[in-house]
Amino acid sequence: MKRLVIALGGNALGNNPEEQLKLVKQTAKTIVDLSEEGYNVIVGHGNGPQVGMINLAMDFAANNGANTPSMPFAECGSMSQGYIGYHLQQSIKNELNARKLNKNVATIVTQVVVDEKDEAFKNLTKPVGMFYTKDEADKIAAEKAFTFVEDSGRGYRRVVASPQPQKIVELETVKQLVDNGSIVITIGGGGIPVIEKQDGSLEGVAAVIDKDKSSAKLAKDLDAEMLVILTAVDRVCINFNKPNQEELASINLEEAAKYIAEEHFAKGSMLPKVEACVDFVASSTNGKALITSLEKAKEALHGKTGTIICKDR
Repeated sequence: MKRLVIALGGNALGNNPEEQLKLVKQTAKTIVDLSEEGYNVIVGHGNGPQVGMINLAMDFAANNGANTPSMPFAECGSMSQGYIGYHLQQSIKNELNARKLNKNVATIVTQVVVDEKDEAFKNLTKPVGMFYTKDEADKIAAEKAFTFVEDSGRGYRRVVASPQPQKIVELETVKQLVDNGSIVITIGGGGIPVIEKQDGSLEGVAAVIDKDKSSAKLAKDLDAEMLVILTAVDRVCINFNKPNQEELASINLEEAAKYIAEEHFAKGSMLPKVEACVDFVASSTNGKALITSLEKAKEALHGKTGTIICKDR
């Protein structure tokens, strides 16, 4: 069976555990739809809001007499992988059972090696956690020495390092499960960022790897036929929110590079998605990438909507 890697955006997960549990039921329908199309499906997902909330809660408890130890950021990332994976695999299994499909689902707590000399550790760019007003952000920054930035007109969010993914540690385990026909949930939040020390041991670091970049890396390493990035829009646009806005049904690598150079894609939203697709397609033999909405994923797979990114058109 062909391999298809899905990267789930935040719109598929919600802003809190209760909302997430409701939303992933619809997400599960889409994932099972794609599985029924004849693909071995591998699911990656973001964790920006979730890891930020976990880190903030643990930090608050540790500093307010709750006898709770301070929790390193990498451990917070692993916690987010666990509970998001739990919600996804439960909902996917329920959907499989409802359709009387005999298929297993598994979540892999996944580490991703990054370079400790990556320039990203000097230039913090990855938004995590909830949105704040400027006054709230300034207060927390003064107390915790956190860095905040304004995020796409929606408020201020904490930023951490976002290094490039180098190696997926549990890749062989993922391959074995995929080859056995399981739907696999992996590289949650882009993977738990770890550095590889000289003696070969691994050590977690405070960072969040971009889930689209890790998904592209996973798709390449698995020799997948397609990378599907599910987001909030049906199609990628140029001149977005302008009178001359234009939807793109398909673009090749040359066109993608041109649109990136012309800054058609917002840095905090569409740009990393397009760049991840370009990375995968450029490194793949026959692979294509697709960007579309969660709700229209099945239609997009049949060319009715979505934006296809390929080597040539």
